[in-house]
Amino acid sequence: MVFVSRAATPSYCIRHDTIFRHSFDGSNVRRRPCFAVSPSSWDSAKKAWRGRSMIVAASPPTEDAVVAAEPLTKKDLVDYLASGCKTKDKWRIGTEHEKFGFEFGNLRPMKYEQIAELLNGIAERFEWDKIMEGDKIIGLKQGKQSISLEPGGQFELSGAPLETLHQTCAEVNSHLYQVKAVAEEMGIGFLGIGFQPKWGIKDIPIMPKGRYDIMRNYMPKVGSLGLDMMFRTCTVQVNLDFSSEADMIRKFRAGLALQPIATALFANSPFTEGKPNGFVSMRSQIWTDTDKDRTGMLPFVFDDSFGFEQYVDYALDVPMYFVYRKKKYVDCTGMTFRDFLAGKLPCLPGELPTLNDWENHLTTIFPEVRLKRYLEMRGADGGPWRRLCALPALWVGLLYDEVSLQNILDMTADWTPEERQMLRNKVPITGLKTPFRDGLLKHVAEEVLQLARDGLERRGFKETGFLNEVAEVVRTGITPAEKLLELYHGKWGQSVDHVFEELLY
Repeated sequence: MVFVSRAATPSYCIRHDTIFRHSFDGSNVRRRPCFAVSPSSWDSAKKAWRGRSMIVAASPPTEDAVVAAEPLTKKDLVDYLASGCKTKDKWRIGTEHEKFGFEFGNLRPMKYEQIAELLNGIAERFEWDKIMEGDKIIGLKQGKQSISLEPGGQFELSGAPLETLHQTCAEVNSHLYQVKAVAEEMGIGFLGIGFQPKWGIKDIPIMPKGRYDIMRNYMPKVGSLGLDMMFRTCTVQVNLDFSSEADMIRKFRAGLALQPIATALFANSPFTEGKPNGFVSMRSQIWTDTDKDRTGMLPFVFDDSFGFEQYVDYALDVPMYFVYRKKKYVDCTGMTFRDFLAGKLPCLPGELPTLNDWENHLTTIFPEVRLKRYLEMRGADGGPWRRLCALPALWVGLLYDEVSLQNILDMTADWTPEERQMLRNKVPITGLKTPFRDGLLKHVAEEVLQLARDGLERRGFKETGFLNEVAEVVRTGITPAEKLLELYHGKWGQSVDHVFEELLY
């Protein structure tokens, strides 16, 4: 997703009577949508919505139409990241979320054939453009939104860059309406959770995408849980802008320090193959043994020397997965982009990279916060639709308000690398009950939530209601995962099947 300037647009809350019964500000007191759309009037509403879309852009990987006349230098790679800097009036919010599709009759994961039917149905009914790999449909795009498939068929919406959280939540509502309109006719539902609760890897279909074949072969060589990450996890993340290198550094440090708190607030993956797995966020735990070369808390971000160039140096030495040439993925696993820059890739002898290769490589690095031409907050489990709006609300309130951002930096300034890593290690197990200094992480989360709320208040868009979902988690100290476990041991009679109804979109 590329963040671009766009004119201010009104906010819409698109709903269908059977699924969206929440007021537009994120609260659940009133049931008053700001723009209700019945199925019969959807066509006109759809045209109004599409009229505000951005120019269609191809999803990565992409190929350069023209080969650069001069070889790339490290400075070009640094300048690429720096080109993301934009003035505050052009900052946007980009939200991405993944969800598991399943058959209503037997709760089994969707097969690729069903996914293809669903994608084709959405494309035809709601005017999306199809993304193909060979003769297989692998995604959709419409304006600056795209729908893509993760390795195990997890269904992902990558949202457009939007100005307010109202627009973000409206986008989610619109997407879920469209998906449900087609999927329910097929007997398909979607589950909002961080880790596949019932099925093993052997039960998960493999998507026909070349990059995933390469990753699937490489993952077992570098960690024991990489295939679980690929096939059985779902997340929600928000992508945010920065104004300068200094602003990027401040937001990166704040985001990394607080990422374990986000993991705790959204912890929602306590089941594996039908049983409790001992974690509140199995999804987060999986990243600890996926591939240490490309994951983690990036302690160098807190060094005095950190900036765009230091991130480029890090990324240059992260082993590559692939290079995309002539609509094919070339396996380059274990080689580095630094080698590629020098023309020393055995998989492409003598060939030099393009900026598109660099862009693609950056998508294969998976730290808790990731830098592209914007920052990605990556620590949260997937969850039901209210939490899809709450996650961007948390980070926008903290990072897009100067006062709250400075307060976070002051609060975390004396946290040691060992403390940050301790939180990263323990939160997937103990959530907000994780001991920290003289108290619990819950007490830190209380202060963080207040700073997020204050930041949203100062933005002036009446967005604080979107934090209601996490406010209850902070107040009680009980994560969503712990609530699921209570149901499992109580009225569900130790059957995980009920989660498919509890967390159905």
